[in-house]
Amino acid sequence: MLPFTVERFFSVFADYNAAIWPAQIVAYVLLALALWAVFTERPRAGRFAGAILGVFWLWNGLAYHLTYFAPINPAAFAFAALFVVQGLLFLAHAAIGGRLALSFGTDWRRIAGLVLIVYAALVYELLGFLSGHGWPRAPLFGVAPCPTAIFTFGLLLLTARPIPIWLVAIPVIWTGIGATAAILLDIYEDLGLLASGVLGLALLPSWGRRRLDDRSQSPPIDTKS
Repeated sequence: MLPFTVERFFSVFADYNAAIWPAQIVAYVLLALALWAVFTERPRAGRFAGAILGVFWLWNGLAYHLTYFAPINPAAFAFAALFVVQGLLFLAHAAIGGRLALSFGTDWRRIAGLVLIVYAALVYELLGFLSGHGWPRAPLFGVAPCPTAIFTFGLLLLTARPIPIWLVAIPVIWTGIGATAAILLDIYEDLGLLASGVLGLALLPSWGRRRLDDRSQSPPIDTKS
């Protein structure tokens, strides 16, 4: 059983959205800049996109989970820790380390990534509105955990390099936690969260697979020389 009612859950989002305005607009501006950088193949697009992911996850951990959700759900303290750790991982791996290479393409993996991005930024909000919890009670892109996680998988599916599994471990864990809202809170748009986790795991390239591919394509060693 949840320690809060459905009405209380959405009331928290109403208070949260009012308090952080216009952060919601800033989130969409950052989304547009990230996609522009990737589609135009700007230098260091991966660093920029990684920094945005890091900011999104840190914001959700500190501003939402720790500040607004924790007072009605003690588990939110643990959620906040997970989101903060994930934000720091994105900043270290992508923004600072520069190991996130993103590019646009027409292969199925990148098309799936674009579908998830559109779902997180537009379809998720539309489904929420049709379900009766639109603005200001809606979980919104970039500033709410579930649409942010869906966007994360979508953006990472645009990668041109393998993604280490530890970089997506926490988002995968959150798909299981957050998707329970689809059943317990009637937030059916969160079914897309579960789908994004499954799709991400199925389509994200792994380091191990790339190493095996590289090994199989390497020329044989001439033992006669």
